[in-house]
Amino acid sequence: MAFEVSYDLENEQQFWDAEYLQTDYSIAKCIFRMLEGELFAKNKQYVRRQIIYCLLQEDDNPTLHMVAAFLLYDGRNSRDDEVFEMMHSEGTFARLVELVQKESVQEETSLHQLLLQLLYESSRIQRLTYDDLMAVNDAFILYLLGIIEGASDDADDPYHYPVIRVLLVLNEQYLVASTTRYSDGRAGMTNRVIKAISTHGMTYKTFGCNLILLLNRESETSLQLLILKVLYLLFGNPSTAEYFYTNDLHVLVDVILRNLIDLPHDSAAANALRHTYLRVLHPILLHSQISRPPHYKRDELLRLLRLLVSSGNHFAPVDETTVRLVNRCTSVEWLQPAAAESPTNSNGNRQSPVEQAAMGQKEYARRALGMTVQGGNESSTSVLEIAGHTAQPGVQTPSMTKQAQ
Repeated sequence: MAFEVSYDLENEQQFWDAEYLQTDYSIAKCIFRMLEGELFAKNKQYVRRQIIYCLLQEDDNPTLHMVAAFLLYDGRNSRDDEVFEMMHSEGTFARLVELVQKESVQEETSLHQLLLQLLYESSRIQRLTYDDLMAVNDAFILYLLGIIEGASDDADDPYHYPVIRVLLVLNEQYLVASTTRYSDGRAGMTNRVIKAISTHGMTYKTFGCNLILLLNRESETSLQLLILKVLYLLFGNPSTAEYFYTNDLHVLVDVILRNLIDLPHDSAAANALRHTYLRVLHPILLHSQISRPPHYKRDELLRLLRLLVSSGNHFAPVDETTVRLVNRCTSVEWLQPAAAESPTNSNGNRQSPVEQAAMGQKEYARRALGMTVQGGNESSTSVLEIAGHTAQPGVQTPSMTKQAQ
């Protein structure tokens, strides 16, 4: 049955004085009726562009609310990213950054959240330009961190998720920008997210707590990757390596152990995600509080790393990237066995039990497939690999637990 509404009006002024679309549900229903209408179906490009122009030019909250809702729902409902790409080409990023900080917008919670969601969705589909990123200053990042800190320590708070996702996607954009050399001589881009935490981390601890909570519950690969990219940079930076509370760090290690165990071995997507987890695990082992005694779950970590490179657990040889990354993790000093128990490698250094297993795995691969595992500059490779590892929104992470259900 079609949605119908009727009003009894005595005069024209009554119509103009009445209040319409007062709930998020009614606004969403109105927008979807517009998206399903004949006018939009026949003139999509024109209508979208006019709506984007409204976003760029209008300042009154009711108009901004309808415009933001239209672009967000249209973008999410489309099978392609045409809406967000059009927004990008029209330069809406700086405008959204401006609107999110506007006092009158902040006073209207539902509009503020819509704009944060639109900022996130339109920023994750392609690289931001140098000028786009220049629209973000330190004050904006601290403002977002302040929202998280001021709301509560509950990750289910309606403000937390939209704000955290904006910070995550900005960090990813900075990470990608760090791998780019500008031909016109422009200076490299400072990652303002990491900078803010390095200078104000003690003030904004809730962001870190909620990162771990979200990683623990997140089943969408693209969002897991966004979280892992922040963790990689935080633990790889001496000024932020101990940003997390020790108890929270222990929870993070538990989450990483569980997720690594749960990833299947017969999936390319799972392999790529496993590599990213291992790249994040290494700086955690090397630089965080668990690098000091008592070392948290040392035996469990070694058992897991052995498992990942043991040929007896798989139908085919373990891929060389996993072997290399596991060896990198086990090279951390506090994971090494006592000197009397350990043979040496070709460099005369102690060889860990996991490295011994990995060497056997390499030999098996060489004999079976003619493969040779090459060394390389792991640190620069890891940055490029992590920066380039993405996934389509909505794609769920492969899980052996779910497969067994």
